[in-house]
Amino acid sequence: MKQEKNEKTMNVAFLIYDQVEALDLNGPLDVFIKADLISPGSYHCYTVGKTREAVFMEANTMTVIPTYDVKTAPQPDMIVIPGANPDRVMECLQDENFQNIVMNWVRSQYDNGTVIFTICTGSMHLSKTGILDHHEITTHSMLLDALEQHNPESIVKRGVRFVDQGQLITTAGITAGIDAALYLVGKHHGQELVNTIVELFEYQQQECKH
Repeated sequence: MKQEKNEKTMNVAFLIYDQVEALDLNGPLDVFIKADLISPGSYHCYTVGKTREAVFMEANTMTVIPTYDVKTAPQPDMIVIPGANPDRVMECLQDENFQNIVMNWVRSQYDNGTVIFTICTGSMHLSKTGILDHHEITTHSMLLDALEQHNPESIVKRGVRFVDQGQLITTAGITAGIDAALYLVGKHHGQELVNTIVELFEYQQQECKH
């Protein structure tokens, strides 16, 4: 059943790039889309790329055209950064063009109060931005050691599904993004909406430590 229209819509920008992990992107995206269908006006979701050129998803299975590039995207209230294969994420970390254009945009939005929500290995993308400094953070179990090495000013949490630091949310691997997205919907709009989405998904949530 649809609820009354929300007065304030949250703009949620999903960052996409070459070889982005499919479920990292689409799991949380579908949570926010369903929330908006049930509670109209709660979320406005769109994708953002370095440019408007199509990017391949993991293993080149399909291409996705970003709704906007970083220069034309509406002001986001939250940026969601999905992960990719660890090797690909490390390539992005060494790509000066990606860092200067995309991650500088993320950093400027963060400085303006935008919430940053990373999924899985997506947290590693922030390693050169300073956003992770002095925060508790997490990532996929395969990259925990690397995240710790690249972020000595942070506290890397192990054995958790996600970590909420207010303006920064990071998650463990892949499906943890769905759990964190549901958690955020509950934080924004209450548990009743979460329960409806879980029922629609026929999803068995893990008991979350965060």
